[in-house]
Amino acid sequence: MIRIDSVTKRYPDGTVAVDRLSLEIPDRSITVLVGPSGCGKTTTLRMINRMVEPSEGAITLDGVDISRQPVNSLRRSMGYVIQNAGLFQHRTIVDNIATVPRLLGWNKARARSRARELMERVGLDGSLAKRYPYQLSGGQQQRVGVARALAADPPVLLMDEPFSAVDPIVRKGLQEELLRIQDELGKTIVFVTHDIDEAIRLGSMVAVMRTGGRLAQFAPPAELLSSPADTFVEDFLGVDRGIRRLSFFTSETLELEKTPIVAVDATAEQIASRSTSETPYLLVTGLDGRPLGWSEPGDLVAGDITPEQLLSYGHPFEYGRDSLRAALDAAVLSPTGWAVAVDGAGRAAGVVSQQTIGEAIRAAHAKGLTDAKVAG
Repeated sequence: MIRIDSVTKRYPDGTVAVDRLSLEIPDRSITVLVGPSGCGKTTTLRMINRMVEPSEGAITLDGVDISRQPVNSLRRSMGYVIQNAGLFQHRTIVDNIATVPRLLGWNKARARSRARELMERVGLDGSLAKRYPYQLSGGQQQRVGVARALAADPPVLLMDEPFSAVDPIVRKGLQEELLRIQDELGKTIVFVTHDIDEAIRLGSMVAVMRTGGRLAQFAPPAELLSSPADTFVEDFLGVDRGIRRLSFFTSETLELEKTPIVAVDATAEQIASRSTSETPYLLVTGLDGRPLGWSEPGDLVAGDITPEQLLSYGHPFEYGRDSLRAALDAAVLSPTGWAVAVDGAGRAAGVVSQQTIGEAIRAAHAKGLTDAKVAG
């Protein structure tokens, strides 16, 4: 566990970057520091590995004051990932990843073997090993940065806005990769970001910092969204924090309708039997059970259903795995107002209306309030 005890960083010109910050960062979890520019996030991160020395207070790692540890050995015990990866441009990918093991005295063969193992772990093709950083995409370079930070198997991983310089699609993939790796390795990760969505998605605990380096709130993401400590936190979370909170409610509570689904080879009798007054549209699936699109029952001709004539279903959500937020988004983007639920193989599991999703949301919120009262 990392303990930050009344730490202040004051520069010679009188600027206070961090002001009496106290945090207990739990072991084997992701703690995210988030807040506006100038709130001391990066300064706090750099004080943990002594790239910046605190003016007051103490930081301990498993009960040991880090100021009493040799700075080089301390830093080598902590992986460090920054924006744009910070790779050595004159070294190949495999040698970039092997940097810290080599500094620790590993021979070249062992260090490179470890590097290749980590390339696979972070989702990099082995054929990239002998390339140079400039020959890789931004997302690939960030994966190399994560692999390099993990090379000596450090117990602590410090990450300073590592994914902010890549496009949203790549960023989502990197976030998923980090969560997968964390699930496998169980590191103590301190992650800095200015993006509240990223903080909520990745963090087991989230520390919201205000300008001037003071802590505004430290809580699990769900608690942060449901009970912001003050107007600063509420404003920082944004007007859509209620929608974000839906990410913590599972879609397995939804009651799916399976009647309004027909296969592309449906007979006239099947089309007629699947039509109801409550569901003005039918979902058409392929022979493999995967959704193709919506249609009004009267527009379907048995034996002559083609995907081109169907309305788009937007995007599906995976029932039980995705959240109520994903289900609501699927319903909003569907031209029919109905969301399509699929199983793990992508086959249609049922459909659900906005009204039913709304009822599930109200029930989830009510349960959350009840649980909070019991806990209190």
